[in-house]
Amino acid sequence: MRSWSCFGILRLCGYAAISAEAQGVVTAETIQRAFHATEEGFTALVSEIWDTYPQIATTGSCCLVGVIFQQTLFVANLGDSRVVLGKKVGNTGEIAAIQLSTEHNANNEAVRQELKELHPNDPQIIVLKHGVWRVKGIIQVSRSIGDVYMKHAKYNREPINAKFRLPEPMNMPVLSANPTILSHPLHPNDSFLIFASDGLWEHLSNEKAVDIVHSHPHAGSAKRLVKAALQEAARKREMRYSDLRRIDKKVRRHFHDDITVIVLFLNHDLVSRGTVQDPPLSIRSALEH
Repeated sequence: MRSWSCFGILRLCGYAAISAEAQGVVTAETIQRAFHATEEGFTALVSEIWDTYPQIATTGSCCLVGVIFQQTLFVANLGDSRVVLGKKVGNTGEIAAIQLSTEHNANNEAVRQELKELHPNDPQIIVLKHGVWRVKGIIQVSRSIGDVYMKHAKYNREPINAKFRLPEPMNMPVLSANPTILSHPLHPNDSFLIFASDGLWEHLSNEKAVDIVHSHPHAGSAKRLVKAALQEAARKREMRYSDLRRIDKKVRRHFHDDITVIVLFLNHDLVSRGTVQDPPLSIRSALEH
């Protein structure tokens, strides 16, 4: 028996991982400490191998985690991945899409305003580059695990690539590793959760994604979402889906971003008892580079 379950997406160098279950008491503070420990561990790794592999300082990851504890779902996020809840609407047979995470992307006005308030003396904290808002004209996300070249001045120098180096001294961290944490008391009408990277949400609305899962529950839900996103990416480029799939994956990054998806179906009988058995919950996951 386990008292809580943890699941989520950690994207680093193009990979995805589902975290393991654990025992203990869960609060927003314990989750925040876990994020900070992860950040500290990665920063220590950068320091350890800086002399032999300095480019690791420019490596970072979005991190999206969900934890169920005592019939409450905690969602913690860094970056622009997203979790969306599929919730039954009464007895109508309809399903509503409810976003449960806050994204940290400079294209969001609220994020740009936050950065301006944190860096009032830096007129270049946000730069519009090729039609996209970027922090210091370099990166879209304002929070992440890693990316230490934007957090510690000693790593923002040669020999890392010049495109990552700031022209002026870094007086304070530009990016943050502080997650936004939200709690959601689970209700019997809460049906499933979609955890996905921005590669999915770039092409599918919350409502469309929830409708796809609701229409095909448990039958390759995550793979269906990935396929739907790729079909939309192909349509936007006025090409066939089959032609897009034939493009080498290294080249395909010009057509769509990495897509990582986890679909989790909630078992309220187990949730209400406060226990989780193996397998932990009904999970479907898929990855497309």
